[in-house]
Amino acid sequence: MRTILCYGDSNTHGQIPGGTPLDRYTLLQRWPGVLARELGKGWHIIEEGLSGRTTVHDDPIEGALKNGRTYLRPCLMSHAPLDLVIIMLGTNDLKARFSQPASEVAMGIGCLIHDIKELSPGPDGTVPEIMVVSPPPMLDDIKEWENIFKAAQQKSHELALQFEIMSDSLEVHFFDAGSVSTCDPLDGFHINAQAHENLGVALAREVEAIGWK
Repeated sequence: MRTILCYGDSNTHGQIPGGTPLDRYTLLQRWPGVLARELGKGWHIIEEGLSGRTTVHDDPIEGALKNGRTYLRPCLMSHAPLDLVIIMLGTNDLKARFSQPASEVAMGIGCLIHDIKELSPGPDGTVPEIMVVSPPPMLDDIKEWENIFKAAQQKSHELALQFEIMSDSLEVHFFDAGSVSTCDPLDGFHINAQAHENLGVALAREVEAIGWK
């Protein structure tokens, strides 16, 4: 059986657009659940999503626990051996409090990739396959979140290119979630059930195409 770790933020956690972090789509609706359904027997999918998670930043308001880099290493060790790690982060790095351009958000993704390679939590101590997924771009209207994500909308459209450049340079897989899904108008930066379905199906095809030995 092959094991996949899905490491992300609220759009991996399955937060319902316009709701709170406690308002989630069901296990089978969330994209990791869709991925599990599509891949079928022989695959174990681990869902590890946290609302507000960043790539490498302690959040000065929500706390250090939101730092995706801090938690990644123990998470990898807890679930090893892993055949594939899928990372879908970046949206929360665009909050005004971090003042990050898209290129520096991509550097944060690069740090996570380096950490995975250094730890080598794959079978027999190997480096697992790694896939970076850029989140769908935010909508122009993000409702009451406008001040928190001030000027983030344009940056969110730049993430896919910057993530792809980083992925190519570090020789890992890349997928643009915006190619198959969009954010929901209810809040402008979370994906709805149909987008989870589309993303899970598309990622299953990407996983199958890796060319497993």
